[in-house]
Amino acid sequence: MPVKSGDCVSYDIVREGEDTVLRADYESCPFFPSLEESEICMSRTADKLVENPGITKIVFFQKRDYEYDYDQTRLLTEIARLHNRLLKQKELFDVRALGLDMPHTRLAERRYTEIRDILYNRLKADPIATYVYLKRILRREKINLAKAIEEQVAAYEQRYVSLIESLLNLLEKTRMIALAQPHLAGYRLGDRGIYRLIFNPFTKPDFMYAKLMAAFPSDGEEIDAYKVGDNEITIFRVPKSIRPLYHLTPPEFTLSEDKYELLDVARRILSEHKPERSEFVDPQRMRSVFFNLGSDLLEELATTKGVNLRGRDVEKLANILVRYTVGFGLVEVLLQDERVQDITINSPAGRLPMFIVHRDYDDCATNIIPTISEGESWATKLRFISGRPLDEANPILDTDLTLPGARARVAVVSSPLNPTGLAFAFRRHRDKPWTLPLFISNRMLSPLAGGVLSFLIDGSRTFLVAGTRSAGKTSLLGSVMTEIMRKYRIITIEDTLELPSDALRGLNYNIQQMKVASAMTSGTIEVSAEEGIRTTLRLGDSCLFVGEVRSTEARALYEAMRVGALANVVAGTIHGDSPYGVYDRVVNDLNVPKTSFKATDIIMVANPVRSADGLHRWRRVTQITEVGKYWENDPLLEKGFTDLFKYDSRSDMLEPTLDLTNGESDVIKAIAANVKEWAGNWDAVWDNIQLRAKIKGAIVDTAKKAKMPSLLEADFVVEANDEFHRVSERIKDEVGAFDNKRIFFEWNDWMKKSIKKLSMK
Repeated sequence: MPVKSGDCVSYDIVREGEDTVLRADYESCPFFPSLEESEICMSRTADKLVENPGITKIVFFQKRDYEYDYDQTRLLTEIARLHNRLLKQKELFDVRALGLDMPHTRLAERRYTEIRDILYNRLKADPIATYVYLKRILRREKINLAKAIEEQVAAYEQRYVSLIESLLNLLEKTRMIALAQPHLAGYRLGDRGIYRLIFNPFTKPDFMYAKLMAAFPSDGEEIDAYKVGDNEITIFRVPKSIRPLYHLTPPEFTLSEDKYELLDVARRILSEHKPERSEFVDPQRMRSVFFNLGSDLLEELATTKGVNLRGRDVEKLANILVRYTVGFGLVEVLLQDERVQDITINSPAGRLPMFIVHRDYDDCATNIIPTISEGESWATKLRFISGRPLDEANPILDTDLTLPGARARVAVVSSPLNPTGLAFAFRRHRDKPWTLPLFISNRMLSPLAGGVLSFLIDGSRTFLVAGTRSAGKTSLLGSVMTEIMRKYRIITIEDTLELPSDALRGLNYNIQQMKVASAMTSGTIEVSAEEGIRTTLRLGDSCLFVGEVRSTEARALYEAMRVGALANVVAGTIHGDSPYGVYDRVVNDLNVPKTSFKATDIIMVANPVRSADGLHRWRRVTQITEVGKYWENDPLLEKGFTDLFKYDSRSDMLEPTLDLTNGESDVIKAIAANVKEWAGNWDAVWDNIQLRAKIKGAIVDTAKKAKMPSLLEADFVVEANDEFHRVSERIKDEVGAFDNKRIFFEWNDWMKKSIKKLSMK
């Protein structure tokens, strides 16, 4: 039960996970609650900390929550305990024990009263001023001591100086005074500006769950700033931290108090509706319904309360309202930033900030701390959206999430696997599909590697894209999909929807998605990945893309590879840091027969490459290798692997091997054997590969020179690929052969005309 403090404040002690929280309600107070700004707040809070040992967090509520975390709470707790200890040591200020005559006793009484009043009346409210005042008294009394002639007076002065020194020593042992020491030069008594350097509460409007450190770090160096919609992002380099700070200021932190109140009331009303599982079948529709309800409700509340809202204001507030009711709060804001690649939220909730991986600044901390209730809300929504369990029997949930302006893969870990609560990992998918020219532009591939891949894809080879976590495997597999000619059908098999199927469907691809059960989930009605892959073999002639090969579906995938050999592209991703690592995983871990593994034609390995200082990393394709067909037991010992490309760290480029340039690729020769103009003619094959590489490079170079990055996106690249095939066919029909120079000339002329049309729009 809240305890009224005899004034406008009521206090309550609540448990939040591992924290014991002192919550002070200042809603009806005329002044702003703040340890750093208010002597009254600091003094009263110190009293409560003494009365309630074990407090780990302080929260003031007045329209918003202002939370002081454990470290900041401990600062004031030390002062409160020191004050309480001194109150119990009244003998320290007993003048009678000095044995002075009456005139000196009256003088000592005045001095001891001065010290006692400072400690008893000022220490809780303003410990820094108390410390500085005592320092000044000490300087004064040392002068008096030096002037003392009478032995009795000198002894008294010495005892008085010793008392002040001992008090100062006690204060200097507290962390608050230690933190204040560097800032005391020029300090004026009563100036509370110094407390703003020590206390920096997390702020949370009442309608929100997450806490946010609104103030910029006082010692941070701003290294970048930009906006994403109405959200302001500032990147700081912070002393004593190797990790930059990603500081987010969302629009909900810049609203007027009237609008805060509208949102708070509207959220309480909307929260009375508990969405059913069936409503989460179509999250986009549910958001639309809540947006419309929220807009109407906000307009009605604004009219009732006399708040003037324009149409733009209603839309802005309604979007915020949806975010904190059926949405995912500030996670949505982070995912709207295209430069954010990953978000991780560790347990226990309420203590640790969210962390992100930033495209330009790698691993960053944020100024956002999610709460326990927020994490539980996310977990419930993800269970509904995915239709998958998250409980003691299934402590891992893998699913996908589609939000306004972003798609993400989400992994949730709960107890008993995670003993301290819920942990989340959000992997943001790029809004548009990756393409080979985009990877070439980012140096993940070389133009020649792009040309070889284009040739292999048109040759309907089988691929495995391998790599470590966060190596870009799925993105690379997606770029392979954009090289498939649009006349072919594509089927995707995924347990978590990550491949850019919707985007490709929007580009008129004939594509069918299939979602299967996760290998880590039991007790679900979803079809297994193994059965899903076998089903595709009964769906007619199609290219097959498997999101990730993890378990028993490997056998079915290789069945598809063998059935689909020389007919269509079959490709998937798998964890492995080398071709032999892939072989070892497929054969020894997933129990695929060695002879079946030979159905793999190409293994692409993508791995992060780090700088010498370890502070930076870049995604690179480090190896493109073909799998031979004429080995028996061990492809490594029997030269069953032929590297076509290897990453060179000196040039930071994927370089062709001599085996490739000398025409020692059995896979490429097998493709050529089925084309009359190329059979037995390596020079003609190589010229075609170089033509494809030249086209990929031309797209990249033109996009850079014309400052048109849109040319690297799938809508243009797919059209460019189609045009390459149309021009090639037309010229072959005209002259009876592939005239590579003429093909490039006509294709390049098409590109120039297309760019001109685009620039005129």
